[in-house]
Amino acid sequence: MRNAVKAWTVAATGSGVPSTLHAMLTRRDPLAATRAAGTLLPGGRAGVVRGTLVHGLVSAGWTAALAYVDRRRPLSVRDGVAAGAAIALLDLEVVGRRNSAIRALPRGPQWLDHLAYGALTALALRAARASAPGPPHRRRRGTSAARSRRARGGAGPGRRRRA
Repeated sequence: MRNAVKAWTVAATGSGVPSTLHAMLTRRDPLAATRAAGTLLPGGRAGVVRGTLVHGLVSAGWTAALAYVDRRRPLSVRDGVAAGAAIALLDLEVVGRRNSAIRALPRGPQWLDHLAYGALTALALRAARASAPGPPHRRRRGTSAARSRRARGGAGPGRRRRA
């Protein structure tokens, strides 16, 4: 769970960079995608707060799904990009096609955001796995010399020799 939260934070924060850079370079509104996401809530009104909420919830759901897959088979960056493409197909081409505010967004930067999301999620999950403590080691008792004598059947302090 902790790994998924870390991955969600990284991916949800960094995945908007491509469309934000595109908007700034083309002198468009860098918050247009955020506002458009707000129209997915009941009432259909655009807004930055509503869009941030939708983006956070949708990202959390996709991150949970990818973290579930990652626990069974660790995701590579390539897997993450493929997952981002699948998510973009659903988010932009199936759901977004029915929403005029999302349909009005430039497609390329939105697709790049989704690909970045998948890659960042896979990278963050990998980093979280690498920094997680390993499985607990079995506690050994006694010194290595005493363990060695016991293994050979030898006597140690307070032990009788085998007959």
